[in-house]
Amino acid sequence: MSFASLGLSPALVRAASDQAFSDPTPIQAAAIPVVLQGRDVLATARTGSGKTAAYGLPVLQALLDSHQAGRSHGGVLVLVPTRELATQVADTLRVLSQSLPVSLKVVVAFGGVSINPQMMALRGGADIVVATPGRLLDLIDHHALGLGGVSVLVLDEADRLFDLGFADEMQRIVDMLPPQRQSLFFSATFPQPVQALANALLHEPERIEVVQDEAEVADIEQRAIEVDTQDRTPLLRHLLAQQGWSRVMVFVATKYSAEHVADKLARQGIKAKPLHGELSQGARTLALGDFKAGRLQVLVATDLAARGIDIAQLPAVVNYDLPRSAVDYTHRIGRTGRAGEKGVAVSFISADTESHFRLIEKRQGQRVPRERIEGFEPEGVASDKAVPDASAHRPDPNGGIKGKRKSKKDKLREAAARQQGD
Repeated sequence: MSFASLGLSPALVRAASDQAFSDPTPIQAAAIPVVLQGRDVLATARTGSGKTAAYGLPVLQALLDSHQAGRSHGGVLVLVPTRELATQVADTLRVLSQSLPVSLKVVVAFGGVSINPQMMALRGGADIVVATPGRLLDLIDHHALGLGGVSVLVLDEADRLFDLGFADEMQRIVDMLPPQRQSLFFSATFPQPVQALANALLHEPERIEVVQDEAEVADIEQRAIEVDTQDRTPLLRHLLAQQGWSRVMVFVATKYSAEHVADKLARQGIKAKPLHGELSQGARTLALGDFKAGRLQVLVATDLAARGIDIAQLPAVVNYDLPRSAVDYTHRIGRTGRAGEKGVAVSFISADTESHFRLIEKRQGQRVPRERIEGFEPEGVASDKAVPDASAHRPDPNGGIKGKRKSKKDKLREAAARQQGD
C-alpha cells in the first residue's frame, strides 16, 4: 500500500517521502482514508507508530483542497498535554506542509514562555493552532483568538487530556467549540473511563485500534532487577558502565528525584540532566536538545517526558521509580524500541514495590522474570502474598505509587509516641 492509494495529493505524497515515510504504517493506513471522509475518529496505536502523520496528512489535505477551491475551511485545533509535544507536532506539520502549492500557517502555543510572541503570531489568523490547554485559554482571555470557527479538533495523547488535571480546562474549551466539527482523538492507551468521556464528544466515530503484533512487542526487551531502594543509583551507574548504552532515559516519580539523581550521576562524571515540569522552558528545551544530539548520556525525567516525545534511536529506558499505573508504564517504555529499532526497558524492583509491579504485569498480561545483579543483591524480601487491590498498596517512600499516604499529623503523632516509649 502507498500513500497515493490512500487519497493524498501528489504534493503530500512527496512530503511524506521527503520525511522518509516510505509506506504507510498500520495506523496511517487505517486512519487517513477515514479522516479524509470527514468522520470522527477514536484511534489507539502504540507509541512510535506514526500517529502525528496519521491525522496530520489528511488534515493538511483538507486545508489544501479548501484553499485551492477558494472555500473557507475554518481552523484546525490540535491540543496536546505538554510543551515538548506541542513543539514536536507543530514542527512535523510545518515540514509536511512546506512542499504544498499553498502557504499554510501553523502556530504553536504553550506556557512557560512569554505570551506576547504567540499573540503576535496569531495576528491575521492561523490555519492550524497546536496548543496546550492552559495557554490556549490564556490566549482566548487575551482575545488573541476564538474557537467559533474551528472545523477540526485533534486531541493528541487524548487519554492524558482527559485526566483530572486537565478536566476544567478541557470543559471550558469544549464549551467554546462549534457543535458541528470533526473530532479526531489519538492515543497509545484509552482506559475505559477515558473512552466514556471521549464518546460524549464524538459523533458516530470510527474506532481504530492497531494491535501490536509479536514482532513489534519483541522490539522492547523488558527486564526487572531486584534491588534495595538505597542501592538504585549505584546499580544505575553499574548498568551505564556495563551495558554500553549511548543514551538512557531514566524515569523518576518527583521533581526532587530528577534533580537528585541527575546531580549524583553528574558528580561521578556521567553527563546527565534532569527534565521536569518546574524547569523553565529554556532549561527544558536545552536538556532535550542536548539529549537528542547525544551531548547527554542520561536524561532523568518525570512522566512529563513519557508523553509523545520522539527520540530517535534511544536504546534504553530505566524505571528508577515505578510509574503510578500500567498506562504510564506503557508510555514510558514506548520511548525505546521505536521505528523498528531494538530497545530495552529496565525496572528497579524493591521489596516495597514488588506488589505494585505485579499489578502492572497483570494489567499488561505478561510476567517479566526477576533478575539479581552480583554485588547489588537486595536484603529486603518481597511479600509472597497475592497482588492486592490498588487501594491497598503500600506507599513507596520515594513516591510514584498510588495508595494512602500518612499525613503530617500522623507522622508527628508517631514521633511523639516513639519518644514516650524511649
